[in-house]
Amino acid sequence: MHQRITMFLGYGRAIWRRRWLALALAWLGCMVGWSFILLLPNRFAASARVYVDALTPLRPVLRGIAVEEDFDSQVSLVREALLTRPQLEAVAHKTDLDVGVKTAAGMDGLIDGLKAAIDVSASSPAKQDGTPAHDTVYTISYQNANRDKSIAVVRALLDNFVEGTLSGNRSGATAAQTFLTTQIADYEKRLAAAEARLANFKKRNVGMIPGDKGDYFSRIDKEMNGLQESQTNLAIATSRREELRRQLQGAKPYVPGTSGSAAAAGPGASSDLSMRVQEAEARLEDLLLRYTDKHPEVLALKDTIRELKVREAKEMAELARGGPGTGAIRSLSANPVYQSIQVQLNQVEVDLASLRGAVSQHQNEIANLRKFVNLAPEVEQEFSRLNRDYGVTKAQYEVLVQRLQQARVSDDAAQSGSIRFQIIDPPRADVLPVWPNRPLLIGSTLAASILFGLLVALGLHILSPTYDETGSLARDTGLPVVGAISRVKPPGEAAMQKTRDRRLMAAAAALVFASVVLVLYGNAGARLICSLLA
Repeated sequence: MHQRITMFLGYGRAIWRRRWLALALAWLGCMVGWSFILLLPNRFAASARVYVDALTPLRPVLRGIAVEEDFDSQVSLVREALLTRPQLEAVAHKTDLDVGVKTAAGMDGLIDGLKAAIDVSASSPAKQDGTPAHDTVYTISYQNANRDKSIAVVRALLDNFVEGTLSGNRSGATAAQTFLTTQIADYEKRLAAAEARLANFKKRNVGMIPGDKGDYFSRIDKEMNGLQESQTNLAIATSRREELRRQLQGAKPYVPGTSGSAAAAGPGASSDLSMRVQEAEARLEDLLLRYTDKHPEVLALKDTIRELKVREAKEMAELARGGPGTGAIRSLSANPVYQSIQVQLNQVEVDLASLRGAVSQHQNEIANLRKFVNLAPEVEQEFSRLNRDYGVTKAQYEVLVQRLQQARVSDDAAQSGSIRFQIIDPPRADVLPVWPNRPLLIGSTLAASILFGLLVALGLHILSPTYDETGSLARDTGLPVVGAISRVKPPGEAAMQKTRDRRLMAAAAALVFASVVLVLYGNAGARLICSLLA
């Protein structure tokens, strides 16, 4: 530790011996550095802030009836467009930055420098719930050696930013409407062609087009199930008819009547047949409302009515003649069991005729469908394809029409003010330049120059060492030091040394004073020098 202290003290004494050299180098370094600093061109920073609000009171009103425009993306796009070459060339021409530019290379350099000096930043504060805000503050800044030029450039950029956003919305809406109108006209032609193809296809394939009854295989499956059900019901009705016939054969048409009934037997029998005829005719009228005259059930019921009328006419004729069977008829009354079985049998006959007609109808329909077993699937496939193409075209057409209406509403809303701009800070620039920071550079130059002088003095000592202490000499040479003789100063040298020291302090003080003056008035001096050089 003692050796290190001794070494540093030796370095200090060596530098002190070359103090005038160190001071001269410090002065030289400061003069060169300060001259360079004073000749550096000033750079003034102009800036402006604009507030953009995309959530105006008109936006909620338009929700659902207008196109939801992404104004944030639109503004970001305009911000990027501000730094494109055409925009920068327009700004340079508007602010006379290109007055001295004569060549293409010079213009390229001007545009590159302009782009590097322009900064467009955005700050969008988030809401308390964490959702992004719809309002954004954009800051436009630019640096130039001329303060007025920097303000003019920022003003031109701000105007282009606001006008570009609004005109971008309007031009975008116009372009969207033009595009949608063209697409709608094209889809109208496609839709008409698809409708014509579908109509012609239906005309060529009548009866094979799937409809409410389903496709071909569903229809044939339905007919086969209907045929099977009708055959089953026909078999059940046939069995029931045979059973009713068997019961009818075992029953007697008439049963002995009482005296009171004998007196009224003739009219009773006739009235019974008349009632059955009326009931049958009423049923016939009901069936004619649902079926045609050729329907099997209608035909069977007509036969039954004719048979009843014939029987009624025979009985009426027999009663009117008073023939041999008249007494029997008058003495007997109609058997209600027999009549009930007869009515049921007649009804079963009608049902059988109806079921036979249904079976025949199902069989004919199945036969007709089987004729198209090879053609129907292809027809249905082609019909599905045509229908699908028509549906897609129609859906797209309707979407385009809806979008066109929304685009028109959006265009009207944009002209009414769906986005709001407010200039918070107009273009302005400080009087003092933002670069160079002359006070800091002047102070740094002073410190660097002093350090440079000290290092040079120390370096000369290291290259050509001198010893003022016996311990260092013994350590460096490795030889024993017998003794040291102190220097005897001649008369008057002490006074001369004090004079030199005062001059040294004065030169050092002058250096510090000069640096303080430059720190305080460096910018004014730089402007004076620039005006003199201009």
